[in-house]
Amino acid sequence: MLRRYLEETGSVAGAPGTRPIDNEQLFALDVEVLVLAALENQIGADNAERVRARILAEGANGPVDPAADPILRRNGVNVIPDILCNAGGVVVSYFEWVQNREARFWSLDEINSRLHEIIVEAAGTVWQRAESDGIPSRLAAHAIAVERVAEATRLRGLYP
Repeated sequence: MLRRYLEETGSVAGAPGTRPIDNEQLFALDVEVLVLAALENQIGADNAERVRARILAEGANGPVDPAADPILRRNGVNVIPDILCNAGGVVVSYFEWVQNREARFWSLDEINSRLHEIIVEAAGTVWQRAESDGIPSRLAAHAIAVERVAEATRLRGLYP
């Protein structure tokens, strides 16, 4: 029924049996996962206390202001930082570049398998770092990224 309504109107807004809610009501829903995938700075220190999700996935760039991190962490909300959560598109773009350079074509199954391997490994690395250092996942992800760039720069000899 919802699919038909969407096809007919181009939107799910106003579908029969639904009622609109604003972002503040959405953020306060008691849900397992809240995916923020549109705008930045949607959760800040002013509204982080109301988030009830167990997992907050940053599908957009910067939807959670870093000032909200301590509040979310204190309340047991596990944040999947944006540089990890929405990295799939960047990884697949890299796969396209590799295929073009090698004049090859990977199957969808191969792409998904490679993407799965990379994302699962990256997530494990971030969670392990956050746990071992006692820091938020965002800080762990950023620290790993900075360290990798520094190491790549050192190996390439750009800064002796």
